[in-house]
Amino acid sequence: MTIGILILRLVVGLTLAAHGTQKLFGWFGGYGLAGTGGFLELLGFVPGRRNALAAGLAETAGGLLLALGFATPLAAAMIVAVMFVAAISVHLKQGFFITKQGYEYTLILAIAALSVAFTGPGSLSLDAVLGVRDAGPVWGLAALIFGVAGGALRLARRQIPVAQKVD
Repeated sequence: MTIGILILRLVVGLTLAAHGTQKLFGWFGGYGLAGTGGFLELLGFVPGRRNALAAGLAETAGGLLLALGFATPLAAAMIVAVMFVAAISVHLKQGFFITKQGYEYTLILAIAALSVAFTGPGSLSLDAVLGVRDAGPVWGLAALIFGVAGGALRLARRQIPVAQKVD
């Protein structure tokens, strides 16, 4: 089980960190703060550059924390928040499957991170080395609640463009 949790943490965490660096620095074919900010403004996240910075930092920091198994419930909450916002603002209207730009991918990343908050990061983690035992139902539920609440706050501040509003 230890190796399985480690593999899950590394793959999900480093994937999210890579997505974050696309937003922050334009690495791995990303658009950087300016390009991502412009896209986010089209979605109603104004100012776009500041929102791109927040999303990029949440993905990068949350992903690295998860990969390291450090402050695992916080990492999961950050990941849930940013994936919740992405799912609602971009992917939900496209349906489930990623082949149609649906929310499948964001859901999988959020649930994988949340699962680690429930199970714990395993013995091959910084939390274990430091003697931190923040895992289990209470910590997993806290990560879920704080993640969804954080995402909902970001969505509540969104200024949905008139062309996207549904009557």
